[in-house]
Amino acid sequence: MKFVTSALLVLVSLSYAQANSLDRFIREAAVRNGFEDPKTINPTVDPKLAEVGRVFFETEHLSYNRSISCKDCHLDQFGSADGIPNGIGVGGEGVGAQRALSGGEVIPRNTLPLWGRGLINFDTLFWDGKIQRIGDSLISPFGSEIPSNDPLVVAIHLPAVEIREMIVEDDLVAKSKVEKPDAAYAVYAAIVEKLSHAHPDKIAELAKLVGRKANEVTFIDIANSIAHFIRLKFAVRQTKFSNFVFDKGELSENEKNGARLFYGKAKCSVCHSGSLFSDLKFHAIPFPQIGSGKNGFGVDFGRFNVTHNTSDIYAFRTPPLLDVTFTAPYGHSGSVRDLADAIIMHFDPLRGIDTQSMKTDERIELYRRLIAAPVDLKLVPVLSQNDVSNLVAFLSTLAQTRNKTATNQ
Repeated sequence: MKFVTSALLVLVSLSYAQANSLDRFIREAAVRNGFEDPKTINPTVDPKLAEVGRVFFETEHLSYNRSISCKDCHLDQFGSADGIPNGIGVGGEGVGAQRALSGGEVIPRNTLPLWGRGLINFDTLFWDGKIQRIGDSLISPFGSEIPSNDPLVVAIHLPAVEIREMIVEDDLVAKSKVEKPDAAYAVYAAIVEKLSHAHPDKIAELAKLVGRKANEVTFIDIANSIAHFIRLKFAVRQTKFSNFVFDKGELSENEKNGARLFYGKAKCSVCHSGSLFSDLKFHAIPFPQIGSGKNGFGVDFGRFNVTHNTSDIYAFRTPPLLDVTFTAPYGHSGSVRDLADAIIMHFDPLRGIDTQSMKTDERIELYRRLIAAPVDLKLVPVLSQNDVSNLVAFLSTLAQTRNKTATNQ
């Protein structure tokens, strides 16, 4: 009897030691790959500027000649995205599937979430990185006439002058369709004038906060206030995983197994690193292309559209993974609805594609995306269905505490 009891004690001790070893491996791997405590990384914001920015973020008058707001496409119930494959701009109504079918103008890429976009080191924005800090320079469509050195403030400038996204073409917009930033600033001035009529109290409040007269407020001031709001509302929150890593919280067995795969065999952390689980670099993962694509006719060249470097063709920025269980569908064109399928696309992209039902040009486009992705596809080994399920379990621990109630605050 003593022998049996001793043997059981040894087994329990071994099991406890193994569990502690796995916990230590996960915590150390997370920190080694750049994961930081959310309590320490959010930038300081001015709450008064943020409150003014909230009004501008939510008002349909931010659109110069239509009625659409930032909030229409960035909703809490979809992890600050919109829950549909391609964004719907001017003319869109409702949310989710209702908006997709409302007859609004289609934006040819999947809407990106906003969580953590205001972090100091988050300096590569949009799927193709058309705003990116390189050394001391900030690359953007504005060229040398950039409105701000803050990537987020610059990014906020773009949707407001994107035809079909927040404006439609009229005489002023048509005259402004030239490769000169000054032309865009004419549209920005018109937007500020519209906001001055619709929200004179907020324009006056903003003017006071920035030390100007109301008639001296510019779109840069508007964008800066919206940036303060985004940094406040979409600040990085605690997650089950951050509690595990930094506050000795608990994970389930499946979640731990998924974390071991994420930082080990599956090599997810090679690209999904840092505080938001993105290296902010560009990779060619051959997700199916749906919709017209940025280049039209079902084609999207991704990063190539910005750099014109052939090595960047079909490459897109690594998407951050905070709240990933809320932000379906996945991929640059929102072509994958299920998170498990999105993981499978990284090592077996043909599993869910019926090539026989595709048209010849669609198959050729698929072959080209596959050819462009050899390095990225070779990175991930073959995973079992159980592996994929465990990874999904781990990714669910990246859901932020605030989103559990899915409220619009």
